[in-house]
Amino acid sequence: MNRQAQAVVLLLVGGAVLRSSLTDMYLRYVKQGLRPFLIAAGALLVIAALMTLWYEFRGSKTDDDHGHGHSHEPRVAWLLILPVFALLLVSPPALGSYAASRAGTALQQVSDFPPLPQGDPVQISVLDYASRAVFDEGRSLGDRKVQLRGFVVKGADGAPYLARMILTCCAADARPIKVGLAGQVPADLKPDTWLEVTGRYTEKKVKDEINGETIPYLEVVDLQRVAAPNEQYES
Repeated sequence: MNRQAQAVVLLLVGGAVLRSSLTDMYLRYVKQGLRPFLIAAGALLVIAALMTLWYEFRGSKTDDDHGHGHSHEPRVAWLLILPVFALLLVSPPALGSYAASRAGTALQQVSDFPPLPQGDPVQISVLDYASRAVFDEGRSLGDRKVQLRGFVVKGADGAPYLARMILTCCAADARPIKVGLAGQVPADLKPDTWLEVTGRYTEKKVKDEINGETIPYLEVVDLQRVAAPNEQYES
């Protein structure tokens, strides 16, 4: 592929990066804090591509004036840009129940548990609840009502869990955090359904069948189906 074709591919890649980073689409791939870096990277790719095209077309015009313009570029090489068009036209969803059901819950040891924020119920993340329930044995939760948001993932026995994927950097290192649902839970919950669940700490726990880690439960007080949020990952 000649320089002009390479520049076109570079332009399309930069455009795809800018398109995703200037909308909420980038949240399906990386953490929210990386947005400025994505915008900068996409802009640099576009500028580099435009400068390359300008220099190449100017050079081609000079060659033509001297009678040396020629090209032996095979047309099939342009098929290489098809995957780049896919990046622009296709928007894959964020990781959900399929990925979560094939990975073990990913809690890491935590020793510091500050008091819960004000509110009744208090809104906390799935990761925060699971950490307090497992490593603090619910002491910092007490009898407070908490509200969690996540999507449904089914265990090997068909039991529904509330889950969120957590990111260290990007979707490539995403891992699930799972919380079991105890009490009056609808039997028709389907995987990837987003829920807002209100409940209280319960001592019930099970072992994840995939990696043997502990999955805590939440005693459900109220459960509502909700739309998926723009930012579907926790960090």
